[in-house]
Amino acid sequence: MRSNRGRDTGPELALRNALHGAGYRYRVDFPPGPDRRRRADIVFPRLRIAIFIDGCFWHSCPTHGTLPKTNADYWVPKLERNRLRDFETTRALEAEGWEVIRIWEHESITAASARVMDAVDESRKRLGEARQRRSSGLR
Repeated sequence: MRSNRGRDTGPELALRNALHGAGYRYRVDFPPGPDRRRRADIVFPRLRIAIFIDGCFWHSCPTHGTLPKTNADYWVPKLERNRLRDFETTRALEAEGWEVIRIWEHESITAASARVMDAVDESRKRLGEARQRRSSGLR
């Protein structure tokens, strides 16, 4: 398991390259919430957007996730814990006002980057409108 990357995976690099090429700037492998051990793959801290790129095996993809036939007593609980931790992380971040985007490794980079760019653009628009209201004295 040591050879399994925690960051800089193929899908993660492809998404980061697409976003960076489109002019988006972000943090990589960054803890968005108070739990410093739970890190998002891509984070827009000011906009409070956290992106997780989940591997189909490790995060139990409903489409491509598989269960190992050997050593199932170890793997089944481990993969279930991963799935529950993902759910808890998403719920905790959303409770703190973060937008969480989860992308499966099998998703097309074009579609995934479009989802992220739309969320970032929408958040920037809302942030700009809020700043404009504050500067004009409206609240």
